Amino acid sequence: MTFNEYQELALETAVYPDESAIAYTTLGLCSEAGEVADKLKKIIRDGASNYDEDFYTSVAKELGDVLWYVAALAHEMGFTMSEVAEMNYNKLKDRHQRNKIGGSGDER
Repeated sequence: MTFNEYQELALETAVYPDESAIAYTTLGLCSEAGEVADKLKKIIRDGASNYDEDFYTSVAKELGDVLWYVAALAHEMGFTMSEVAEMNYNKLKDRHQRNKIGGSGDER
């Protein structure tokens, strides 16, 4: 499945108010990313020293939710998933070529 195919299929299940679509999808993305982090936080809290298959599966499911919100937010802003992926690749490739992968700041 390509990024754009996924985006098209994901949008079939989109249910949120049009007037707040960008805010809704942004908040959903943040919430789902937080759920990914929460899985790791609980592993640390419980003192586990390794990750089992259940952990990986549960994180993968949450990553799917993150992906859904990325697809929806990109759509609401007028981008395809392929366009977002290509922009990101080009940005990182440029930073790598200039030896600027490390550090901080959007425009490095």
